[in-house]
Amino acid sequence: MRSGILFAVLAGAIVASQPSFGQTRPDTGIPTETQDRMRMQGQNQFPWDLLGLLGLAGLLGLRRGHDEDSYHPAPVE
Repeated sequence: MRSGILFAVLAGAIVASQPSFGQTRPDTGIPTETQDRMRMQGQNQFPWDLLGLLGLAGLLGLRRGHDEDSYHPAPVE
């Protein structure tokens, strides 16, 4: 009984929902985000990936140091 009610509610929600507007219709002329990226691919853009790598390298400065900065223990004592 519960699964039948759940199925009916789910089917009703699917029927009542609006379709996704992910793709544009040819008559609107508004390009999608993917079409914009493909069009601008050949243009000179800011290298965001290199900026991200620089930021990740900056995280290395947050590492904790040794407890005693003047003494670094040797592997064999």
